[in-house]
Amino acid sequence: MSSTDNKEKNVVELGPVSTGSDADEQINHSKPVSKFTRWYRSPLFNVIMVGLISFTQPGIWNALNSTGAGGAQEPYLVNGSNSLTFGIMVFGCSLFSILSNKIGIKWVLIIGTLGYAPYSASLYVNNRYGTEWFVLFGGALCGIAASALWASEGAIALGYADIKDRGKFTGIWLGLRELGQLLGASIQLSLNVKKEGRGKVGYTTYLVLIALQCLGLPFALLVSSPQKVIKADGTRLVKDPTGLNKTVKGEFNKIWSLFKRRQMYLLMPILIGFQWNSTYLGIYMTKYFSVRSRTLGSLVSGIVATAANVFWGWFYDRQSLSRPTVARITWAFFVILMLGTFGWQTANEKLYGDLKAAGTPITLDWANPGFGRGFASMVILRFLNESHYMFVYWLIGAFFDDLETLGLAVGIVRSFESVGSCLAFGIGAAQVAPMVNLIIAFAMFGFTIPATSAVVFMVPERPVNLRKLEDEDGGGSTSTTTSEGEAVVVVVAAAKEASIEEGSVGSVAAAPGSITDGKERDGVQPPVYSELQVK
Repeated sequence: MSSTDNKEKNVVELGPVSTGSDADEQINHSKPVSKFTRWYRSPLFNVIMVGLISFTQPGIWNALNSTGAGGAQEPYLVNGSNSLTFGIMVFGCSLFSILSNKIGIKWVLIIGTLGYAPYSASLYVNNRYGTEWFVLFGGALCGIAASALWASEGAIALGYADIKDRGKFTGIWLGLRELGQLLGASIQLSLNVKKEGRGKVGYTTYLVLIALQCLGLPFALLVSSPQKVIKADGTRLVKDPTGLNKTVKGEFNKIWSLFKRRQMYLLMPILIGFQWNSTYLGIYMTKYFSVRSRTLGSLVSGIVATAANVFWGWFYDRQSLSRPTVARITWAFFVILMLGTFGWQTANEKLYGDLKAAGTPITLDWANPGFGRGFASMVILRFLNESHYMFVYWLIGAFFDDLETLGLAVGIVRSFESVGSCLAFGIGAAQVAPMVNLIIAFAMFGFTIPATSAVVFMVPERPVNLRKLEDEDGGGSTSTTTSEGEAVVVVVAAAKEASIEEGSVGSVAAAPGSITDGKERDGVQPPVYSELQVK
């Protein structure tokens, strides 16, 4: 049933409920809804709100850390605090993803806005008064809040979007997050532009950034719960995926079953290994760059990260290429450029180490020769780091369709990303030479290549709604295995679903890795069959 405008009453008819998959069963409703409500409840409005939350929370956090060590003069205390933050998130992300299916994803999102401002306040107190314990306490609070935020924001950005819009919505979400770094870095640069030497940023920098982080909670209150979201065609996004009847044990079983899927556990190496160069870059900026060059680096990092979000958001939703092809092209680009940049940065570290051994002080400032060489490699690594985030979330959205599974999958992703960050910041908290940190980051990336390549070659043309398939499994579903080892679910008794569009007697889920024409990606269903044998 399509939506219709009522010009006299300025209302529209609310259409069927959809669980996000194009072939899902629909239930009719006829409740009139105003145009303002349709806009306020739209997936686009909600992903913009999530992006603004990300702008005020991790965006500002990134702005501080992109200056190197949260703007401090030495990196060790802040790296120790960050290690504590991510250590909590190792378990917290998965726990909050389970909790979101129990109490609701919006409430978990609200919890996620409560811990970043205290952490920034601890950096201010340390910068001005030298207090150290508050930095560690702030890091713990930030770990709890970040666990909730990371478990919810990605699930909303992916789960509220139609399949064909997931690249764009992910780009909007992460692009707005980088707005926080752009604005924060601009403020920092304006306040520290005359500091040509090494040291720490001025404490007034933190006051403005803390004020911005306090906006996260009001934005979170504007986000709609999943069952209230209304798509552009007037359909509801999903039925309420939460419920008091869900047991914690049952949700743990679901997340464990999801983790045992091959595409999930093969992502572990890149989730852990890709974080190491972020810690290295913080040490690199602190050790070699002047204060104003560090704040410039934070600003440029935000610009190139935004460019990465815009470009990949456009590229991932291209209709002229199949999703498997997009995945392979993207991963090949990452591997080649990442290895080349690591080689370049190794040469830089060798040069700076030789100069230091010869008694020549190293302070890279934009007014000094040699600044461009050291600065450019940092910019490229920042671009690749943001591209990595986009790629991992797009991969998750390419495999899974329903919001409940996406929430659990994002929790798994964030947990193992936190493992990598915890270990990386832990080593960064020790007084280890920058070259040693770089070599570890280089080796860790090389370790991720084989497993991630295997995942890339498993990307299907269309994602799967696991919850729907599980519900229908007792009604005649069977499963076999393709030559690539992925399950192909054959729903023989799904006549009610197919009859919505085709009047057929069954439907078949697309096999992972299959390539169809662009019409299917636009929401047009492929032919349906009553039975399929897969050998």
